[in-house]
Amino acid sequence: MFDVNAAPPCGYICGGCSHLKKDCTGCRQTGGKPFWSSAPGESGCPVYHCCTNEKCLEHCGLCSQFPCEIFLKLRDPSMSDQEFQKSLSERKAILQKRAGK
Repeated sequence: MFDVNAAPPCGYICGGCSHLKKDCTGCRQTGGKPFWSSAPGESGCPVYHCCTNEKCLEHCGLCSQFPCEIFLKLRDPSMSDQEFQKSLSERKAILQKRAGK
């Protein structure tokens, strides 16, 4: 089982990602610049930047504005609408658990 406390600020479980250890070492290890941030026009994850760099929080669940627009818009473009909604619900639950809510 993946340790939810090792999850990145957005609550995504990197252990289930097919890119982990292939073309990505994880959000925390890359400073919020996962494999997809090398695409033209991408400078890194906006959720990581906001949570970690701007607000100095461990994860979004600790933010008074959670879930904010940045969090709600973070989407893997390969996901269907149904997959995205499921992922969003799971990430919210993980972050609430990590925040002790």
